Amino acid sequence: MAVELLFSPRGGALGALLLLLLPVFLPTLFSPLGHASPSMYSEWNVPKSKHQRLLRSALQRQTSEGELSDLWAPLASESWKPCAESSVAPSLPEKSEGFIQVFLDGGLNQQRMGICDAVAVARILNATLVIPYLEVNPVWRDSSSFMDIFDVDHFINVLKDDIRIVKELPSDFSWSTREYYATAIRATRVKTAPVHASAHWYLENVLPVVQSYGIAAIAPFSHRLTFDNLPMDIQRLRCKVNFQALAFVPHIRALGDALISRLRYPSTKSGGVGTNYLQEMPDVKEKQGAGKFVVLHLRFDKDMAAHSACDFGGGKAEKLALAKYRQVIWQGRVLNSQFTDEELRSQGRCPLTPEEIGLLLAALGFDNNTRLYLASHKVYGGEARIATLRKLFPLMEDKKSLASSEERAQIKGKASLLAAVDYYVSMHSDIFISASPGNMHNALVGHRTYENLKTIRPSMSLLGQLFLNKTLSWSEFQQSVVKGHESRQGQIRIRKPKKSIYTYPAPDCMCEA
Repeated sequence: MAVELLFSPRGGALGALLLLLLPVFLPTLFSPLGHASPSMYSEWNVPKSKHQRLLRSALQRQTSEGELSDLWAPLASESWKPCAESSVAPSLPEKSEGFIQVFLDGGLNQQRMGICDAVAVARILNATLVIPYLEVNPVWRDSSSFMDIFDVDHFINVLKDDIRIVKELPSDFSWSTREYYATAIRATRVKTAPVHASAHWYLENVLPVVQSYGIAAIAPFSHRLTFDNLPMDIQRLRCKVNFQALAFVPHIRALGDALISRLRYPSTKSGGVGTNYLQEMPDVKEKQGAGKFVVLHLRFDKDMAAHSACDFGGGKAEKLALAKYRQVIWQGRVLNSQFTDEELRSQGRCPLTPEEIGLLLAALGFDNNTRLYLASHKVYGGEARIATLRKLFPLMEDKKSLASSEERAQIKGKASLLAAVDYYVSMHSDIFISASPGNMHNALVGHRTYENLKTIRPSMSLLGQLFLNKTLSWSEFQQSVVKGHESRQGQIRIRKPKKSIYTYPAPDCMCEA
């Protein structure tokens, strides 16, 4: 009867009304399966705890004052110190060979590494670098430019003795745009740069283009410069860019400073409005003293979950949602699909869920008074997925809880700026920990190593094996976790061949004292 009414002439209005209301009541049916689209699983199902026995014990945990003191103690000083500056004073040749443009894709941290490499390539070729062009990321859909994220004047000033940099091309080369290279094959575009190309490759293949046309545009560019067999002054220059020249724009730093202040002095958390981020309260700070906080980069978004073949405890609904997402995004392909969930976990190939990273932190000794700052993009499963972590750490904060909507207005909906704030806060935390390896993890591990700051790197294989053991007691779990992470708290690790200098800054960016 209802169907007949819907398709009858007098039911036309009713049918139109239903069609209009369906997206309101069933938004997931009309949303593209993009990164930010919630799944039916994340909206309607609450994932069950996969580690109930451990969770019950963790919620009753107690940590002694001595254990807490050791946990929060700064990283011991090692026989290494930053030395980003070259031992040879930089000197610019009298004349530049021409202009170099680079087009960078990826998220904030991938772009950051690309910028460092672009400066190095400009130096190798004695070319003038045009401020790098940041592509619109198809996942994050953020069109923020270099100047929206980084302090361009600081960037140019720090590197003024190393390379020539211009904010934009002179009028004679104004035709060299992204649109120009997108419409046809162009002689000035270099698109064949191999991944991790040598300095020699650039001298042989890119320099002639610059000399012939006065400009070369390299696209794609990410990961296009080797980490090995480069002159030390070029390596040191890359370090100088990463650790000194790349400063965020003032409003990012101001908002970051406000969040840090509110984490260290909770009673000053006022959620002020406008651009007056920091409201100094010296009396409160003097009486209270600075508190400590941990930054947790919770890398558990939909792409991360879908790109593995692991079981995250959401049951059939979750598996179906992830399978549909993979089909749309990657034609059904999935990493390590030939292995079982148990095999992947024992090999450390499964991302840690919010519950699992919470159990790790609890086992390390962080108690329920720990102030935890959550640095992450949208978590797959939403608040339901984070609920267990919040039970373990009720003083957990993020950008939304610490700052007003007015304060966040300039970064709202802009993934790169949101990530920049998280990066800034992470660099000022007492301890940083990332739930799973990735570009943000790698960048911050390297930067905090350079600054000798405590950074806990989860042992994925150890945790995978521990979580598979359902008979393990809390004391056994805790003992294994503590022992397994004694040497994973930011100690210097010497870079091995083909590894990134941005993740392993010694010995390229650091010298033995």
